[in-house]
Amino acid sequence: MFSRAKGLIGVAALASAALAGAAMAQVSENRVAANTDWSVFVEGTQCWGVSAPKETINTKDGKPAQVRRGDILLFITYEKGGKGAISFTGGYPFAPGSTVGLDIGGTKYDLFVDGEWAWAAEGEDEKIIGALKAGSAATLTAKSAKGTQTEDRFSLSGFSAAVDEAAKRCAG
Repeated sequence: MFSRAKGLIGVAALASAALAGAAMAQVSENRVAANTDWSVFVEGTQCWGVSAPKETINTKDGKPAQVRRGDILLFITYEKGGKGAISFTGGYPFAPGSTVGLDIGGTKYDLFVDGEWAWAAEGEDEKIIGALKAGSAATLTAKSAKGTQTEDRFSLSGFSAAVDEAAKRCAG
């Protein structure tokens, strides 16, 4: 799990640079596909699909809050010859001992956290990928180490195509 975390930190840096708006085409030379709201990247033995949220809501004590967050990204990552892995970075350190809630059309999953990253539990990735492929939106809710509650809504338009492209590029 921690080797996956180290690899994803580099993936996140590349993806966030690529998703940074107008500079996208100039910054990222390793983006190989863009499928509606999802982009696909290849770097060495890793292939991944990534998206930024369409909407973000931050609250503290039940009231809207202005907070400073880093990159907020939802990933599906493949290692050469491996299965897909779901991960999320919320742009802040998650509260220790907490989980990130993932809601896809009313089906809920808990992602475990470590620092600024959250992952699906062992054996859950395939179920979540199936739900993401069938869904139209995903909402991730989490609590920061400072007590801020966050809700990030992602479009799943293009997710299936991104998964298929990333899996194909890292097959075998």
